[in-house]
This record gives sequence, C-alpha cells and structure tokens, in this order.
Amino acid sequence: MIHEQAIIEPGAQIGKNVSIGPWTYIGKDVVIGDDCDIRSNVVIKGPTKIGKGNTIYQFATIGEDCQDLKYDGEPTELIIGDNNTFRECCTIHRGTIQDDSLTKIGSNNLFMAYTHVAHDCIVGSHCIMANNASIAGHVHVGDWAILGGMVGVHQFCKIGDHAFIAANSLVLKDAPPYVMASGHGASPFGLNSEGLKRRGFEKDAILAIRRAYKALYRQGLKVDEALAEIAPMAEQYPEVQVFAEFIKSSNRGIIR
Repeated sequence: MIHEQAIIEPGAQIGKNVSIGPWTYIGKDVVIGDDCDIRSNVVIKGPTKIGKGNTIYQFATIGEDCQDLKYDGEPTELIIGDNNTFRECCTIHRGTIQDDSLTKIGSNNLFMAYTHVAHDCIVGSHCIMANNASIAGHVHVGDWAILGGMVGVHQFCKIGDHAFIAANSLVLKDAPPYVMASGHGASPFGLNSEGLKRRGFEKDAILAIRRAYKALYRQGLKVDEALAEIAPMAEQYPEVQVFAEFIKSSNRGIIR
C-alpha cells in the first residue's frame, strides 16, 4: 500500500491499511492513523497526528511550518481527527508558541482545493471549506459551519456552529451560530434555517433561534439590550443558549 517512490522518514508512525502514493513525503514526527488514503505528491511534516480514515489528495501540504514571522522553528503541533478529506493543494499549518502551540481539526470535514488553515486555528467537525477559502491565524470555526468559495476570515475571528458564510465574503468580526453572512466585510442576511432542518433541529427550537436572531438583528437593539431579550429563550432552549453565550464571549465583536 506504500509506493516504493514515497519517502517515509525514520520515526514516522504509519497505521494499518494506509495507502501512500508516489513522490509523497512523510516526516519523522508524523503519526498517521489506520485506513488513511494519501495520494501522490503530498507533503506531511510534524509534529503532526492524523486520525483514521482521512483522505489527502495530491499536492496538499499538511503540518508545515507556519507563515507567522514570529515563528522561529519551535516544535509546535497539528492534530487532525478522523474521516476528513483534504483536496488538491490544501495547506494546513502547525501552531505557534504565542498561542497554544497547536492547530487542531476535528472529524468529517471537507477541505476543497486550495483551502488554507493557518497557524493556531481550531476547526470543529462536519465543516465544509469550499475552493480557495482561507482562515487566518488563531481563527476558531465551530461544528457544521460552511465557508463558501474564496471566503477570507481575519485573524482571531470566530465562526459559530452551523454558520454559513457566502462565497467571496470577507469576515472581519465574529459570525454567531446559525447565521448566514456575506459581503466585504460580511454582514448577516438571514438564518441558516434550511441547514438546521437538515441536521434535525426541532421546529420549536428553530422558531426560538429565529426570534433570538430578530432580537439581535431586526429590532434596532444594542447588543446588551438584545441579550436581555434573548435571555428567557436561552433558559428554555439550549440551542438559543449557544447563540447567547457566543455573543457574550466575543472579543472582536460580532458582525452587524
């Protein structure tokens, strides 16, 4: 399953039933879980830990030194979960000691061609980054988030669970859970109701989220005023609690 023209450095740990194509390079500080499919011309450096069932297409670069000018060769880490797909020319960089020395990606994500995950980013599970989408350093992306093609996310921004960022958007502030956003910089234009239905959210929960969205974005309230109106709904619906807590914890401020 490992092509004779692949280069596997001594010290690399390769799991069971792993396929590695020709002209692929695996560094010495790399751990690859079972059932991974790594195509030709892939570069994986470390320290990097990759879980089970991941597919990495040609010309992807995984676990390379980051592009932060402060980085000085420290042994930072990349951790990747299970069943992710990294399409052609993806670039995923390790962390820096200025943060937690870690870039981390969950499971069941799709990173389309030419996507970029910078240093110290945390990406959840079940996310999609479409072609050429890029997230800068220290960005956090929640579960089930979708970033359209050519989306750019400014450093230190957060994208909430189930958020949908339309193609060609530039995100300069935090995008709350469930929100659809677009533009330069991105602003909200509705609720990702269809996505919530597909993922099994109850009708009552979606209605409560819609009311919380309207309080924040449609009633002309300040953020603190909107949070006060949302509070009773948050006590009743955990889904709204997630929405409210994200807003409260925002450091950069939310898109408006």
